[in-house]
Amino acid sequence: MQFTYCLLPKRQVDRLWSIVPALYAVHFSVRDMFYWPKDTPFPYQPRVYLATFLIVLWGFRLTYNFYRKGGYAIDSEDYRWPYLGSKIPAGAWLIFNIVFISLYQNLLLVAITVPVYTAWRASLIEITPLNWIDALATFLFLSALTLETIADQQQWKFQEAKKKAISNKEVLSGDFKRGFLTNGLFKYSRHPNFFGEMSIWWSVYLFSVAAGYPTYNAWFNPSIVGVLNLTLLFQGSTMLTEYLTSQKYPAYKQYQKTTSRFIPLPAGKSLDDLEQKSK
Repeated sequence: MQFTYCLLPKRQVDRLWSIVPALYAVHFSVRDMFYWPKDTPFPYQPRVYLATFLIVLWGFRLTYNFYRKGGYAIDSEDYRWPYLGSKIPAGAWLIFNIVFISLYQNLLLVAITVPVYTAWRASLIEITPLNWIDALATFLFLSALTLETIADQQQWKFQEAKKKAISNKEVLSGDFKRGFLTNGLFKYSRHPNFFGEMSIWWSVYLFSVAAGYPTYNAWFNPSIVGVLNLTLLFQGSTMLTEYLTSQKYPAYKQYQKTTSRFIPLPAGKSLDDLEQKSK
């Protein structure tokens, strides 16, 4: 009973992950409109609305991807949580649940969108027109979103095809037999979707840089804390993901030796070639 209770908060955090950042961004971009003096023109900021639009676009895409994988089903749960729960004593697990999952991760979801508010506040000091950093941020955001979308689609098609092949009791070969995808974007990166996700939020941070460039906050301002923490979180969560994957699929360790972890790099030798040579 206690263990089931501990599972509830993280299920909700997982389900909110793609939704609340978009809501925070919208809040940051419109909140001051409601308090602005009626006799004073409101300083509309295209940069802030552009960043908010992109984050909302990100939210729709990620929410759909989470939904089609069954993430909103009542009994749905990230497979890593039960593993951690089985390794951590009940008392420590409850503290971990409250501090890291319920508090830290929810604060992180606010922090990664704070650059939107930073961009707005910077405009109250000095209005900076859209500039080349905004253009760079938009390009990087859309590129990362495209990368993440393609990677998630390739993973989805592979997992669905694998399930179908197993259900039909077909003879499995290649990636189907190994159990994980090594083709498409996954030929160049073990986690291209994770790389895309981190890149998206670094792009959002750039909008806060653009708002003050070159005099107010230059390339660094306090709102960088959110994306830095997100990047660190991905390092730890990916280590756990890869550990569990390598325990389930023995060939994954070889895949780790031949393929970049995050940043897409020129492909190494394919596992098909390596397996053929070993015969």
